[in-house]
Order: sequence, then C-alpha cells, then structure tokens
Amino acid sequence: MLTSGTTLIAKDTLRPACFHLGTGSYPNAWMPVEHNLTHHELESELAAQGWTYFFMAGAIRSIAFGFDRAKMINAALKRVITNVKLQKCNCLEIDGVGTHTFLGIPYMSVSAHARHIQKGMVFSGNQ
Repeated sequence: MLTSGTTLIAKDTLRPACFHLGTGSYPNAWMPVEHNLTHHELESELAAQGWTYFFMAGAIRSIAFGFDRAKMINAALKRVITNVKLQKCNCLEIDGVGTHTFLGIPYMSVSAHARHIQKGMVFSGNQ
C-alpha cells in the first residue's frame, strides 16, 4: 500500500545492506524499501557505511482521474517516477496520497520528493 513515508527505489540500484526490497507492484520496476530505522537512525547508518541519501527540494505532484483506485495510483505514480528520473535520482519518498472528486469525478493525488542514494558525498546522478 502506498502511504506517506513510503520509499521506492529503482530495482537495479546499488543499495546498502540496510535497504531491503519489499514486495509490491509499482510501475517502471520500482520497489518499496523496507527498514526499521527512524530517519535520523537511517541517515547515521548510511553515513557510517559511506553512503549518502540525498533529498531534493521541491515536491513532485501528480494526479490521475478515474474510477479504479489502483489504476489511478499507478498512473499518478508513473508520472512522479518519470519526473524523478529526469532529476537523475534513483529513489523517491511519498509525502502524501489523497482521494478527491471534481464535479463528481474521482481522482487521486500523489505527492513525493526525489531522493538519491549513492556511495560518496558528491551527487553523481548515476542510476
């Protein structure tokens, strides 16, 4: 289930040991990341292992209209992932998912921030 705080990563991305791939069907071969650490603990763990987890400013927002909730989320998420890839990032963190209506037509909104995980401290943008 896609909720606020969910982290998705491109499936073929080199990742540290504390990033375990979860299960779920997300577009463009992106997988959920599972860990049992707080944000502060995660940052400390990654830094100790020589990894940097970049946070890109500026939220990415997308909407999708329809009557099938799963298809709407998938469509909105595809647009978000495309935007994240354009920023040369390999992760994203969901800020929020909402259900709305406009003139009786349902739609879903997805908001996220691009993230990038890599070894080293200088952003390389390699995926």
